[in-house]
Amino acid sequence: MTSPLTIALAQFRPSKGRYADNLARLGPMFAAADTPHAGPRVLHLPETALTGYFLEGGVRDAARSAGTLARELDETYRTAVPAAVAAGRTLDVVIGFYERWQSTLYNSAMYVTLGAHGGPVIRHVHRKVFLPTYGLFDEERFVERGREVRAFDTPWGRAAMLVCEDAWHSLTGTVAALDGAQVIFLSAAAPARGIEPRDDGIAGPATVARWDRLIRDIAEEHGIFVSYANLVGSEGGKAFWGSSSVAGPSGDVQARGPLFEESLLPVTIDLDDVARVRADVPLLADLRTVLPALRAALDRVGHAPEVARYDADAGQNAGHDAPRDDHQPAARPSGGPPTLDINGPLVEQWLVQFIRDEFARRGFSRAVVGLSGGVDSAVTAMLAARALGPENVVGVRMPYCTSSPDSLAHAQLVIDELGVTPRTIDISAAVDGYLAQGPTADAARRGNVMARMRMITLFDLSAHYHALPLGTGNKTERLFGYFTWHADDSPPVNPLGDLFKTQVWALARHLGVPNAIIGKPASADLIAGQTDEGDFGISYAKADAILNWLLYGYTPADLIARGFDRAEVELVQRRLESTHWKRRLPTVAMLSPTAIGESYLRPVDY
Repeated sequence: MTSPLTIALAQFRPSKGRYADNLARLGPMFAAADTPHAGPRVLHLPETALTGYFLEGGVRDAARSAGTLARELDETYRTAVPAAVAAGRTLDVVIGFYERWQSTLYNSAMYVTLGAHGGPVIRHVHRKVFLPTYGLFDEERFVERGREVRAFDTPWGRAAMLVCEDAWHSLTGTVAALDGAQVIFLSAAAPARGIEPRDDGIAGPATVARWDRLIRDIAEEHGIFVSYANLVGSEGGKAFWGSSSVAGPSGDVQARGPLFEESLLPVTIDLDDVARVRADVPLLADLRTVLPALRAALDRVGHAPEVARYDADAGQNAGHDAPRDDHQPAARPSGGPPTLDINGPLVEQWLVQFIRDEFARRGFSRAVVGLSGGVDSAVTAMLAARALGPENVVGVRMPYCTSSPDSLAHAQLVIDELGVTPRTIDISAAVDGYLAQGPTADAARRGNVMARMRMITLFDLSAHYHALPLGTGNKTERLFGYFTWHADDSPPVNPLGDLFKTQVWALARHLGVPNAIIGKPASADLIAGQTDEGDFGISYAKADAILNWLLYGYTPADLIARGFDRAEVELVQRRLESTHWKRRLPTVAMLSPTAIGESYLRPVDY
């Protein structure tokens, strides 16, 4: 057995659902990983590397058998590096994929040796055991779960594989180490979340620090190497951050990939470090010693009843404490939700990459942004200019005859600052022409007509310029329903929709939006003297704070108990609960078992 092993960590950005295109892109990676005078090499690719992760019902279209994938990878390898094959060099590959096996679909990872005499050699296929089905995940609806974790032999030693959530359960790493694995290959498609500032020294979203801690803990507890390969790119607004890494058996990070960018990072590790570390810190040996007793304990707790017998006469669980009164608020963590503070440079990088990915996936290189003179549209235009180049952004002013002169002037400030292509379309005649048929229309109806006329304008200009309209609505407006349905919310890509208004202001200050725009009261400018906060009856700062707590599962009673004003909490709660319909597509009567969006499921970017 050769002690040094080179792992090439591949942060890969797949084109959603385009299996053949993604497979062809592996050829250059194979060539880059081919090192004639090096020892054993493993190219480590992320979860669902050839299709993208969030496929929903498209998993059936994308799934392949392990044998089919192995043959296609081998053919690609032989085409990319014929000299290596002729010289007898092989390449080991770890790759995540949607697998079809025995007429069942799985989220799997395969370890295969390419270029071998006689064809590819599949060393092992691991089927993901723990399927996240909560929050933004719905895996168990589309794939079956695997049932085992085990190590296997390779040309250089012994390995094991895990897929994403498998690693969040510490028992999986323990099983792999007890089975003799020296390296765990962890393939992931982990979406980024968390934009608050941190002081832990780890760059990136909050989830980066959580994964970093997890990987290092697995490695250190078991005296083992952990190779972690994560996707990059954006799928339906969910961004994969990359930051792939290798942790050594002492829990030290030996290499780390960049944030949000594709990369191929070679890391050479010394497998003898496993024996050295375990000699100094024999945690795994200790575990083996007490394993028989622990196995009995696992059997006992694994077969214990899930709930104690309930004694209806006594009103309590026999032999246990009385059940909690479900009418009382559940206990909440004392720390509350994450702060609304943001890491400006991280948010900028994240949203710029989001715009690039979403535009590329849809086949567009230009954007149309409606410039109202407000902070939301200014921030959106700045992000678009940095993502696509100012020459590829059309900034459109769409005044009505009663619009504030400041709105036009402030929109022009943004145009001048960025150097984007300017257009000014006066919508007065179009709006008045329609409203002449309904002269009794009140201010709300007139405002809705203006908003929808602006969307007609943007979408028509998008056809003219072959440019995609960018939305500008922020999270507070969306939660309050403070937009015209099928108008402000119509653009297919919106970078600000998960930022509260106060966070947009913070991002604007980071980006350098002119102070005249940041400092003025926010206004839809549909009626003279109108302001957002006047319409709400509460300031953005107070509304955002309350919404932040509510969205993290705290009840109005929880907030009032913590000192929030009852009337303000109730106002925000009413706005939130009464506007769910504005955040959903139209309700369709379900008459068949194949209803679109319920049974026939394909993601927006599929």
